[in-house]
Formats: sequence, structure tokens, C-alpha cells
Amino acid sequence: MRPYRTVALMAADALLINVGFAAAYWARYIGQWLRPVDEDNLVPFSEYIPIAAFVTITLLVSYKAEGVYTSQRGATCLDRTLTIFNGTLVGSAAMIVVFFFLRPYSYSRLMFAYSLGFIVVVLAISRLVLGAVLAFVRRRGMAVDKLLIIGAGERGRALMRTVVARPELGYHIVGFLDDEPGRQVNIGRFPALGSTARLREVLREHKPDEVVIALPADRHRQVLAMLPECEACGSRVKIVPDLYEMSLSRVAVDDINGIPLISVRDVSISGWNFALKRAIDIVVSLVGLLLLSPLFALIAILIKLDSPGPVFFQQPRIGRGGKPFVCHKFRSMRDGADAERETLTVLNEMKGPMFKIKNDPRLTRMGRLFRRTSLDEFPQLINVLRGEMSLVGPRPPLPVEVAQYEEWHKKRLEVAPGMSGLWQVSGRSLLTFDEMVMLDLFYIENWSLALDLKIMLRTVPAVLLADGAY
Repeated sequence: MRPYRTVALMAADALLINVGFAAAYWARYIGQWLRPVDEDNLVPFSEYIPIAAFVTITLLVSYKAEGVYTSQRGATCLDRTLTIFNGTLVGSAAMIVVFFFLRPYSYSRLMFAYSLGFIVVVLAISRLVLGAVLAFVRRRGMAVDKLLIIGAGERGRALMRTVVARPELGYHIVGFLDDEPGRQVNIGRFPALGSTARLREVLREHKPDEVVIALPADRHRQVLAMLPECEACGSRVKIVPDLYEMSLSRVAVDDINGIPLISVRDVSISGWNFALKRAIDIVVSLVGLLLLSPLFALIAILIKLDSPGPVFFQQPRIGRGGKPFVCHKFRSMRDGADAERETLTVLNEMKGPMFKIKNDPRLTRMGRLFRRTSLDEFPQLINVLRGEMSLVGPRPPLPVEVAQYEEWHKKRLEVAPGMSGLWQVSGRSLLTFDEMVMLDLFYIENWSLALDLKIMLRTVPAVLLADGAY
């Protein structure tokens, strides 16, 4: 964390600690929670002011020692609260020792218990609010640290897709360096800045706040030579360990008495996890088809009234493991529009295998509405019920798209495609193809029921606001 940010956060904490302490005084002496206070034992707040000052200093020192003010990118609200609680507990212990053994004045023990609770609650709420504000502004490209990645292999790409999937981490990748000519090409929005020989020039030009080195272990001499160059430019340096090409998503790090241990986890969407995900797909898709059947009938009527042709559009797509299936959608284009794709190639607005046109001339009047609101995709619930798709997963690709995939793109075919996914709630058509693949791989590597639920909840506003949809 930058020094000025630390100072600002400590100043805010100092204020909030006193707010918590004042709330504790109110609860004990005015609200008289748990135990009434006799007039003889009533201690005026002025007597507690020196104590509040001591508590503030003690807790700030304790928080600093506990790492409250170190960078906690990726930490959950619970993690931050536990860190604050530990720091408050240590500081409160010191406070109790000082005031019970060194001061002759009699103070309420409940006052110290209340202050512990109120301070933790007030600071935890402040971190929750701060996290929400930071996530909001960082998603808009503000209050971010510039990041340079050295190495565009699997380790470097894993970092890139994490940045794409989690903008709340507060990173903006200025680009990457790699010595292999085949990797010296832009990946989505992330520019290739050349070979590592240009490191000094790139550091001087972009002034990154942080440099992450993701090079193989056999290049450790080169890595050591890079460290002083980065530090001389004021950049923080971090190194991604070379774990013998193991999939980083499957690596778990533990320790025994400080001795680091590395193990390999099972693939996340397999076994019982896969069975549970499939059970949820069946229940939700079945209920959805039943509840939405009146809407389906209305859409079918509108399609028939709007243009000649079938109600449904059926198209071959590629599913899990490269297996083809027929994807069902409401028809949003004129009949036979798929055959016109070759003639519209020059209008394609997507880089890579995907084909997208913002103002596609083949769309019908109702089709434009369906696309903007994603109503055309609802029949995919049939594919979900049949097991060909999932509620959440990578976008189902066309066979012609898969034929153009690079090797690393094919990893997205390891799971069933989804009606929604990280790609949809992170910009949809505004993303490049490589960024969509990065999001898909991040989802596969970090799958959990909580992540599925988060994506489904974020899908609703993304659809309602038509965020990047066309």
C-alpha cells in the first residue's frame, strides 16, 4: 500500500476508534446496557478522554503490527474483519493491563468489553464500505496500480485472466514482455511490449507500480538481474514460482511450523461438485421452463407477426469435451440469415474467431429487442435440462470458431457451456475474444457454488441494463 494511502487510512481509523469508544461510553453509562450504574460509580466522559487517546495510539500500533495496513488484495471482508479483531484484541489487552494495574481510578470493566465490540464493528463496516467504493471506482479504471508482467507463458496468462475477472483488485496491466517471438503479440487489451531486453526502456516509459516476473526457473539468473532494475525505478517486484508446469489453479499451499508444503487439488468441477452443479441445473431449468411458458408463447406470437419463418433458431454448437450439440434460441434474424454470414465478414467487430456486428442488418424489429434483453436465449433452458449446457459456464462456440482456436483457447471446452458466465457480467460484447477466454479459464479454475450464485445474481442487472449486449 502506498505511504499516503496508509497515512490516510490510519487517520480515518483513529477517528473511527474514538467513535467506537464514544459509543461504548454511551452504552455503559447512558444506555446502561446489561448493568445499571450508580451515581457514585458514574465516570464523566472527560475522565475517559486520556484513555481514548491511549487506546487510539495503542490500537493503531497493534493494527500496524498485525498487518491491517498492508496490501490485502483479494482478501474477503471476513479476512479483513479477523485481522482487525486480532489487532483490537491485542491492543485491548494492553489497555486493560495499563488501566487496571497502573491507574488508581476505578473504571468499568464493561466499558472495555463494549469498546472492543464497538471498535471492531465500526472498523469492519468501514472496510466493507471502503471495499465497495474501491470496487466501484476500480471497475471504471480509477484508483488502480499499473502492472507490468514479464513472461507470457501459462503463469503470466493466469495472472492476466485474474486481472480481467477481478477488476476490484485494482490492477491495470500496461503490457507484458516475453522473449519468445510467438508470444510477442497482443493478448486482448494487453499489449506485447517486446522482449525482456527492453525492460529498462519499458520501466522508464510506463513507470509501473508493480512488476510481476513469471519466467521459468531455468532463467533465475536473468530474474536476479531484473530485480535491481525494477527496484531502481521504484516498482514493487513479485515473482511467480515455477511449480514444474503444474496447473496453478490446482496448487494448494500449506505449511507445517513454517515449512511450506505444496499439494495438488482435484479439478474443481468434478465428482460431487459436478453432480451438485448438474442437480441445480436440472431443478432451475425445469422450474424456469414451466414458469416462463406463457412468456414463450407471447414471444412466439410476436416473432410470427414480425417476420416469416420459424419461431426457433437451431444452430450447431460445441459443448463439453468438443462434443457438438444443437443450441436452441428464439429467432431474432430473418429466415436464412445464417447463410449470409460470409458476405458480412468485413463488418465483423470482434477480433479472433468470434463474429459480432453491433448493428447487424439481418436482425428483425423484434429481434433487436430480444438481443438487447437476452430473451432470445431463454430456450437454452432446454439445452440445460438435457445436460448439453449449464446455467453458468463459458459461451457455447460455433464449430467454425473452434476450428480457429489456438491451443490455450481449447481449455475452455473442458466444461459445459453456459447460458451466462463471467464474460456476460463483465462487459459481454465489449470484451475481446482473448479476454472472454481468460474469463472462461478463470471460471473453470476457480469454480464454486458461491461463484455460480454471484454470476447468476450479476446476470440480472447485466441483462436489464443491456450492458454490452448486441
